[in-house]
Amino acid sequence: MSGAESGASGARFDLPEVDAFTRPYWDAAAEGRLLLRHCAACDRAHHYPREFCPHCWSEDVAWRPASGRATLYTWSVVHRNDLPPFGGRVPYTAAVVDLAEGPRMMTEVVQCLPAALRVGMELEVTFRDAGAVRVPVFRPPV
Repeated sequence: MSGAESGASGARFDLPEVDAFTRPYWDAAAEGRLLLRHCAACDRAHHYPREFCPHCWSEDVAWRPASGRATLYTWSVVHRNDLPPFGGRVPYTAAVVDLAEGPRMMTEVVQCLPAALRVGMELEVTFRDAGAVRVPVFRPPV
């Protein structure tokens, strides 16, 4: 990584903070699996991970495997980003997808030309190595 990519402090802005609560999510991602939090009280999934259900406020929530299927809700092709390491990845497609289980998720679409993107197109999860973790991104089904 060049000095320009890492910034003056060496900070990277694409790495999550893994803590005891989110560790199961990141451990599953390292294995190529996507997890969501699921509420036993109202039977709804949510993302981002929280210790309570944002729909009914129940604390009866647990990790559950997600299918990895999604549809594209919206996107933007980023042509300039000065924060490391994004500058080395431009252009890239920042996106919001609707997961098959219901929640919306901010992510990135990979392995797809921007001209081919369409609202409602089917996508599947894949994972990008980002230092010590793997992060979920989405691509058209292969």
